Amino acid sequence: MGEVTKKLFLLAHCKGLSQQTLNKIMKIDPTLELFFHLKDHEWEVHFKIKKEKIRAIKKEYHSLSYEFLKNKYHQQEINFLPLKNEKYPRLLRQIPDPPPFLFYKGDIELSHQTYIISVVGTRFPSRYGQLALEYILNPLVKKNWVIVSGMAKGIDALAHETAINQKGKTIAVIAGGFYHLYPKQNQSLAEEMMSSHLILSEHPPSTTPQKWHFPMRNRIISGLSLGTIIIQAKKKSGSLITAQQALEQNREVFAIPGSIFEECSSGTNELIQNGAKLVQDVSHIIEEFPQVTNELV
Repeated sequence: MGEVTKKLFLLAHCKGLSQQTLNKIMKIDPTLELFFHLKDHEWEVHFKIKKEKIRAIKKEYHSLSYEFLKNKYHQQEINFLPLKNEKYPRLLRQIPDPPPFLFYKGDIELSHQTYIISVVGTRFPSRYGQLALEYILNPLVKKNWVIVSGMAKGIDALAHETAINQKGKTIAVIAGGFYHLYPKQNQSLAEEMMSSHLILSEHPPSTTPQKWHFPMRNRIISGLSLGTIIIQAKKKSGSLITAQQALEQNREVFAIPGSIFEECSSGTNELIQNGAKLVQDVSHIIEEFPQVTNELV
């Protein structure tokens, strides 16, 4: 690693330093020299961080061992990827708030494929939701689309499993770090994905997933992809947050309609009412990407 990447690697492990602040610092000073040269009162003026907090962050920074962490992650095949690295996912780099760094296990080249689409939805899909997912995803996977989701139970896990079962490729974005894979029931799925596919996190491996990590993660799911498919979502759900983030990132949003009598279809139906594309067949997705359609035929 270069010196700037080493600094960023260690700063990534400082719990008191938010990614938003780190992004601000890097925009002002890509060499990260500011972190070491700003006086305590200047942190309050420029970054609204109190003296006590920046002192604690600096203390934590100096307590960390780069060599120890690097060797530990190397043994566990966990990789560190800064925003400026050429391997950083191309589409994710284009969103308004890309993570300043990523940790990953697996094949990072999957994030550079031309045809990437995200799938999100309820944790408790009905039989209709399961069938609809397979009906739409199977032909996409056969046409070499990479499937992205969040490895949660329900639609997320089904999306990853469908891609694997169809001999395709899939990417998971997790909310915490690699030492706290969630939920536990998807452990075997995670193991397979880390060896043959790709798992990404914007958090150091020791990070326990917190409630607020999940909406943060959703912007990465949508940001990695050309578009996002919503399959069964309530009106107030993480899936609709992902849909909103996809729109803010100028990406396509697709929704599979459901029964007006089922609560888990209320959100997807409302998305359609508000302008998301109604999907009844895989062609309704592919036709939105004329730049790749000819290559897929």
